[in-house]
Amino acid sequence: MEAGIVGLPNVGKSTLFNALTAAGIASENYPFCTIEPNVGIVNVPDPRLEMIHQYIPTDKVIPAILRLVDIAGIVKGASEGEGLGNKFLSHIRNVDAILHVVRCFENGDVIHVEGKVDPISDIETIDIELMLADMQTVELAKQKAAKTARSGNAEAKSRLAVLEVCATRLAEEKPLRGLTFDNPDQQKIFKGYQFLTAKPVLYLANVDEDDIQGEGELVQRVRERAAEEGGDVVVVCGRLEAEIAELDEADQKEMLESVGLEEPALAVVARAAYHTLGLQSYFTAGKIEIRAWTIPIGATGPQAAGVIHTDFERGFIRAEIFSVSDLEQYHTEKAIREAGKLRVEGKEYVMKDGDICHFLFNV
Repeated sequence: MEAGIVGLPNVGKSTLFNALTAAGIASENYPFCTIEPNVGIVNVPDPRLEMIHQYIPTDKVIPAILRLVDIAGIVKGASEGEGLGNKFLSHIRNVDAILHVVRCFENGDVIHVEGKVDPISDIETIDIELMLADMQTVELAKQKAAKTARSGNAEAKSRLAVLEVCATRLAEEKPLRGLTFDNPDQQKIFKGYQFLTAKPVLYLANVDEDDIQGEGELVQRVRERAAEEGGDVVVVCGRLEAEIAELDEADQKEMLESVGLEEPALAVVARAAYHTLGLQSYFTAGKIEIRAWTIPIGATGPQAAGVIHTDFERGFIRAEIFSVSDLEQYHTEKAIREAGKLRVEGKEYVMKDGDICHFLFNV
C-alpha cells in the first residue's frame, strides 16, 4: 500500500520526502519542481523488534516498510487542469492514503503560492480541488448508472443510490472520508470508485526550528481542523529532519538531544502513516532473521500467513502465537511454552498487532 505526500507548492513536501527516503530528489524553491511522482521505501521504526532481538539471537532484523509517493504541488483550479492538475490528481487517485503537508512557518525567503501563510486556507484549497474532481467522477458515473438502471438492472440501481449519497455530501462541501454504507455490496461499490476525498488523511504540520513541539497558533489551528475530521496531526520540522537524516547514528542522537527530541519526527510520521493506512505488524523470529510483516488491521491468521507465501495461506493449518510481553517476561520460547502462554489459533483467528507467530501449513 502507498501513501501520497501532497500539499500546495513550496510547503516542504519534497524536503520531507527526501529526509524520509534519503532519495535526494529535487526540492528547489519554485512551484511544480516535482512533476512525475517520486516513489520511495521507508522503514517503519518499531522498538519491539529490538526487544525481540534481545532474547532471540539472529543474523538480521528486518522492519516493516512503507511506500511513499511524492506528488507535485496542487493549486487552485487543479480539478480543471490548472498547474498540470489532471496529472497530479490521477497520481493521488492511485495511492491508498494522503499525507497532507501544511506549512506552519513564516519565512520570507520561501515564497507561498497564495502570498500568505494560512494553513486552514491551504487545507481548504486542496480539499475543494479534490471535491470538485470527485463531483466530476460522480456526475459521469451517475449518468451511466441511471441509463442502465432504467432497464431494471438491480446492480445499476444500487450503484445509483450510492452515487446519490456521494453527490449530496459533496454538494454540502463535505469530503467523502468516513462515509460508510450498511449494505456490503454498496460499500464495495463505493470503495471501487477510489474517490479522492474518501482516502484517509494524515496532516503533517511543517514548522520552523523555533516551534519543534508545535505549540504555535498555526499548528493549533491544524490540530483543531484534524479533530473535527477525526484525523491526526504530526508536527515535523522539515529543514531540521533533512539535516538529521544526513548524520550518522551518534551525531543524530547528539542533535536530537540538543533540540529536545527523543527520536526523529520522521519516525513518528512513518508509524502514523502506517496507522492511517489501516496497517499493523506481526513478527516472525528465528535464527536466520527477525522480521515485521505488514497486514491490514482485521486480517485473519491465514491471510497473515499468505503475506509470507501464498502456499502458507492455501495450506494453513494453525498458528502458534505468543506476544512480545510474553517474551519479555519468560525470555525464551521454550519457557513461554512451558508456562502455557503459547496460544494455538485456527483459521478464524483475527491477528493482533505485535503477535509473534509460527505458521503450520500443508499443501
